[in-house]
Amino acid sequence: MVALVPQNFNIGFDYSVEEVVLMGRHPYIHRFASPSEEDWNRVEEAMDTIGILHFGKRSIMELSGGEKQRVVVARALAQNTPFLLFDEATSNLDIRYSLQIFKRVKTLVEQEGRTVIAVIHNLNFAAAYCDEIIFMKDKRVYTSGAVDDVMTAETITEVFGVESEVRRDSFNGMRQLSYKYL
Repeated sequence: MVALVPQNFNIGFDYSVEEVVLMGRHPYIHRFASPSEEDWNRVEEAMDTIGILHFGKRSIMELSGGEKQRVVVARALAQNTPFLLFDEATSNLDIRYSLQIFKRVKTLVEQEGRTVIAVIHNLNFAAAYCDEIIFMKDKRVYTSGAVDDVMTAETITEVFGVESEVRRDSFNGMRQLSYKYL
């Protein structure tokens, strides 16, 4: 029911990228059975979506931190669950791959009705891609609600202690923040 993309991913065995992504399909594969054609199709589709199809046969041990993170995202997508949990899923990625993943996940929400719960410290990504936000302060919920309602300069000052400007960006039409340390 739930696929997880953790912030950090370490594996102690020399699996191929393709094998790691296939691990997302294990809930669907009966004990001692081989992966089905559908399992392999989901793996290929997930790897293609994330742009890692070309290094499917490479060892997970050879990859950079960002490449490994993309493999873990592909594994979660291959699992094909109604719920995705992202714990800083793009923390090791450059802007191109971060945008690619957020765009794909937003599409899953809009077109397939999936639910994504994400821990995102990059407030501009949160403002641009989330429908609702929960702000935490001192291990408690400070405020929550629709992005347009709770992503305010006052909230940013109260929660993070920085002055900010929250506006709709003229370039991409998304809500964005600028900061100034108090």
